[in-house]
Amino acid sequence: MTVHWWGEPTAGEIVWCHFPDAIQHKPKARPALVLTVFDDDTPQFTVSVAYGTSQRTTRLYRGEFAILRASNPAAYAAAGLSYDTKFDLRQTFDLPYNSDWFAVPPAAPHGQTPKLGILHPSLMRAVQAAFRATIE
Repeated sequence: MTVHWWGEPTAGEIVWCHFPDAIQHKPKARPALVLTVFDDDTPQFTVSVAYGTSQRTTRLYRGEFAILRASNPAAYAAAGLSYDTKFDLRQTFDLPYNSDWFAVPPAAPHGQTPKLGILHPSLMRAVQAAFRATIE
């Protein structure tokens, strides 16, 4: 099977990722937040992504922030999510931005690319607070 390398993403994009699972050792498709894009091997990019889950989104722990439809409809729409989702900045991986780890999401809102949406500017304070909590 041929590996497809996706075009350059942007930090702040929410993408469809086969996020590694240390327990099951089987990646599960889920939203992930692109934190950093490494372009050392352009056009083959590596990205640092944060884990996203739709489970227990009303309970946030240190290093987490949530995108909730009811409390921030604009951010929810911009993110391209199907469910309320929280992201954990303590669970991150550096992954090759290719078809081994990223795929076109089910609804393909941005065409044949892993992009679901973007992080809305109204979430910057929440993201910064979550990040600060990871280093304290």
